[in-house]
Amino acid sequence: MIAAALDVFLHLDAHLNAWAATLGPWLYAVLFAVVFCETGLVATPYLPGDSLLFAVGALAAREGSAISLPLLCVVLGAAAILGDSANYAAGFWAGPRVFSREDSRWLNRRHLLGAQEFYDKYGGKTIVLARFIPVIRTFAPFVAGIGRMNYSRFIVFNVAGGAAWTLAFLLGGYYFSGLPFVREKFHYVVLAIIAISFLPILLEFWKARRKNPKPIPPR
Repeated sequence: MIAAALDVFLHLDAHLNAWAATLGPWLYAVLFAVVFCETGLVATPYLPGDSLLFAVGALAAREGSAISLPLLCVVLGAAAILGDSANYAAGFWAGPRVFSREDSRWLNRRHLLGAQEFYDKYGGKTIVLARFIPVIRTFAPFVAGIGRMNYSRFIVFNVAGGAAWTLAFLLGGYYFSGLPFVREKFHYVVLAIIAISFLPILLEFWKARRKNPKPIPPR
């Protein structure tokens, strides 16, 4: 299963081509479901987000492609916005009770605390900024719900962040897919997108370690 998941991550363009040929218009429904779950369910933060949007944008740019870029922008933008809204509602009504187990594999309390720290630092802008950071983007609206953030304020940040995120990666894939390096080394581009997306998390972790170093045990 791990090998299959890695293969999908690294060869998203090939898999998307195969799915487009097999599913036809139903591909939009599958993509909607993936983006909605990645942003809307705290148990699935590891689904592809940035790389998927970039790859499907690149697929839409190919000559003879049946994939419509404007329709992708509408469908996936709606999925991102509705996903965050569902996540906010889950945080509002369920709160931290769903994170009662410290050792849970899927409902990881550390991710919740990381999102809480990010939210404490950036406030409402977290809903926009977190869109571009994997894992944090899944937990940020949940934390906003726990904190009872005013929904009218939340929805403004939600729509702005959802539109910016989907447009940035869909249009990036669409316009950069024609570059020879992107076309020939697409898996490297996907890895670069994933690595760059995780840089803010690693930077914050490094800052936290420097600020609170582990005590040296006595000899």
